[in-house]
Amino acid sequence: MTAHIEKGLWPVMLTPFTAAGEIDYASLERLIDWYEKNGATGLFAACQSSEIFFLSLRERVELVRFVKAHAHVPVIASGHTSYGLNDQINELKAIAGAGPDALILITNRLCPAGRQGESILPAVDSIMAALPADMPLGFYECPYPFKRLISTDELKRCADTGRFAFMKDTCCDIGVIGERLAAIRGSALALYNANTTTLLASLRLGAAGFSGVMMNFHMDLYRELARRWDTEPDKAETLQGFLTGFSEIERQYYPVNAKYHQKVIEGVFEDAFARVAPQEGLTATFRDEVHQMHRAACFLRETLLK
Repeated sequence: MTAHIEKGLWPVMLTPFTAAGEIDYASLERLIDWYEKNGATGLFAACQSSEIFFLSLRERVELVRFVKAHAHVPVIASGHTSYGLNDQINELKAIAGAGPDALILITNRLCPAGRQGESILPAVDSIMAALPADMPLGFYECPYPFKRLISTDELKRCADTGRFAFMKDTCCDIGVIGERLAAIRGSALALYNANTTTLLASLRLGAAGFSGVMMNFHMDLYRELARRWDTEPDKAETLQGFLTGFSEIERQYYPVNAKYHQKVIEGVFEDAFARVAPQEGLTATFRDEVHQMHRAACFLRETLLK
């Protein structure tokens, strides 16, 4: 079976929590609806933005199962957080049982810290052998707890198996992206950029879409860039410039600031609680940045994108 993932926008999902720190499924259902109304091609559940390193395996499985049951678009998921390969395989089997449309492998799980020079291919081969042959796979260069970029040779080797359909690229280097796109051309493996600054350039080189954290703030602006980049190049360039400036907020207490946005501006979340960091760290200045960015995004909608 040849894997396939549709081109477009694959937001990395937040996990809403109650003030007591439990998963808030009512808010999660509203979040799914918000993503879909704003142009999601599919949803990337159980990823770093979902705080998977702070969720139990049971919670990760239940999270994916809930998203899959309530979404009207395809759902892909990661969720393997252990260091031991056998433990990871067990986690991936459990996640697969929740019914996602593809399983996404976190590259830093496949190569322990301090041994980044080692190939991830032996681990990939073991995982492929252990999982159902009809389950499409993908890669995610998750930056936590450290970033392990996949080499072009490793990427091509995996593309040649026909099992891989999704690559969440976090190299943030348009030269490397171009090399990767050339290496996988003609295969089922498609590259989805996670970096806003290089997004427009990567679309022009043949990237399949976007899968970045900033869609948790203004997903509709990324939808417009995806729609207009080849037909309205001047508007696309201007929009790209604004989006790059906006994306600096990623460095300012994410994902709490995104949860604050979803609570106060979008009205989707009941609470901005995060397990990864205390809400108290979202300073008045950080909150004001969220509001100022929202006002600028509204200006774009009312002028450039009319």
